[in-house]
Amino acid sequence: MSDTRYFISFPEALVTRPIVYELVKQFDVVPNIRRANVEGNSGWIIMELGGTLEARTAALAYLRDEGCIVDDMTGDIVQG
Repeated sequence: MSDTRYFISFPEALVTRPIVYELVKQFDVVPNIRRANVEGNSGWIIMELGGTLEARTAALAYLRDEGCIVDDMTGDIVQG
């Protein structure tokens, strides 16, 4: 599993979509959800993402293209 964690926030339009499932099916990545909060109008996930570098890069680009904000949490002192 990758040591890199990502903070991913997504807009209301994506709240009802199975976005993590889409990542697994389309990019053959392995998400490890550490924390999450989903409400009616927005949501966020903190997750580690495993898989090849190419697959992870493509999956993160896909999230950004879909309207998500993706932040790398490497070096975050509150990581946990």
